[in-house]
Amino acid sequence: MPQLTGGQAIIKSLEQRGVKTVFGLPGGQLYYLFDALNQASKSINLINSRHEQGVGYMAYGYAKSTGSVGVYTVVPGPGVLNSSSALCTAYSTNTPVLCIAGQIPSEWIGKGAGLLHEIPDQLGVLRSLTKYAQRIEKPAEAPNLIREAYTKLLTGRPRPVALEMAEDILGVKEEVCLLDPIAEYEALAPDSDLIKDSAKLLGSAKNPLVVVGSGAMDAGKEVLEIAEMLQAPVTTLWSGKGVIDERHYLSQSNPAGHKLWSKADVILAIGTRLSIPRIHWGMDDHLKIIHIDIDDGELNRLGNPDIGILGDAQLSLTQLINTLPEYNRNRPSRKDELLSLKKGMLKEFEKNIGPQLEILNVIREELPEDGFFVDEVTQVGFASWYAFPCYHPRHFITSGYQGNLGYGYATALGVKAAHPDKKVISISGDGGFLYQAQELATAVKYGLDVVAIVFNNNSYGNVQNDLELMFEGQSIGAELHNPDFVKFAESFGAAGFKASNPNELRSAIQSAFAESGPALIEMTVGKMPRPWPYINLPKCRG
Repeated sequence: MPQLTGGQAIIKSLEQRGVKTVFGLPGGQLYYLFDALNQASKSINLINSRHEQGVGYMAYGYAKSTGSVGVYTVVPGPGVLNSSSALCTAYSTNTPVLCIAGQIPSEWIGKGAGLLHEIPDQLGVLRSLTKYAQRIEKPAEAPNLIREAYTKLLTGRPRPVALEMAEDILGVKEEVCLLDPIAEYEALAPDSDLIKDSAKLLGSAKNPLVVVGSGAMDAGKEVLEIAEMLQAPVTTLWSGKGVIDERHYLSQSNPAGHKLWSKADVILAIGTRLSIPRIHWGMDDHLKIIHIDIDDGELNRLGNPDIGILGDAQLSLTQLINTLPEYNRNRPSRKDELLSLKKGMLKEFEKNIGPQLEILNVIREELPEDGFFVDEVTQVGFASWYAFPCYHPRHFITSGYQGNLGYGYATALGVKAAHPDKKVISISGDGGFLYQAQELATAVKYGLDVVAIVFNNNSYGNVQNDLELMFEGQSIGAELHNPDFVKFAESFGAAGFKASNPNELRSAIQSAFAESGPALIEMTVGKMPRPWPYINLPKCRG
């Protein structure tokens, strides 16, 4: 067995698992870990940032766009806390992120001695934000705990995990037995009797509707096959975008799904909390629910389904595909009907969110089919949840229900690090962009040529709209003072462009894509129509 430091034991275990990129900020408690990263520089690419929040979100973007583990490392205390917003985003969006945190010297953990970066019960903090968190007490424990962490990351519901190691243990040398990664994890098979019951219920349904979430992300082929067999439309809000190509007539936006929900008799929910329909759209005794999920806690969280299937989405749907023909009724194509619904919704969007839709149409037309779109907490971002078509799984990146203002730009850099040959567009408001604007330095340093579109209205626009509605026109702290964003970008060495209308935005995107490095487009905008009526949809049943 080799003699390895704690830092080397961690990094060599990551090498064994094919990790190619680690996002991290060096600091006093991590010096031996960064020394190990330097020794592994031929196999692992280190990308640092200007803030711990940045590396957390970069790991999130890497993981969200690939389905593989995104790894980042930060110092203890404020470093961990600075990255915690990325961890809570990964938790809420079911994303496999591994946080490797430093710790104060081992003999002082938990004693409140006031050492640098000490906080009470850091491990408890991490456990509250992750699926699994452990302290590696000595180098020899690292391979087994990393194997366990990867098992948690890659089985069941994907969520972040965390490991911490004290600064002195990172430098201690001892014999370490490296463990090969587990070659393949067995998928959780569904109950065959429940599959049969589901086939019977779906086969007799007159108006079935499929609702997908991120748990269906690797089962797009199977989702589409089931949907075609049933001629059942497929809908989602943000988490399931791209599970099937949104150009397909069976793929319907969330507002269209609301219309379909009112008439549906059987819902097939796959890898989704089903929270918005259950909570806001309403239920009644005439609506039957079949819920497939990898997390047994999800099946009954918001109400008991008629059939709850615990199992892997792809495996469950494959069995359902094989069973359904025996019970399915003859179904004529609904293509004309559902294309008409799509067209009708588009006309509504053109009428009611025209400014956002024009911008989104330009981005969609200029972004290659296999390009990545990263949303933000901005008026255009909200509209994109239902009005920006996505063609492939994992190509629409969002923070989900966390709604993290400022998450987007650093996340987009992580997406680009994972897909260096693909185009990536990040959209932000002027408020959100300045949360992570310093990461322009990271983009330039590492050649991460993301195109950042910043909508400038000199305010936290959504907050301003809400406050003015609620408090008789008072915006109460929502106004902003901004830099010249183009000059700001150029000061870092990035290209800068301005736009004030969709045509100018198109030209700016084309010019930005022609650049060999990162670029920023500042687009001045005024107040936009509220996108929320198509998100906060009213009860339509019960």
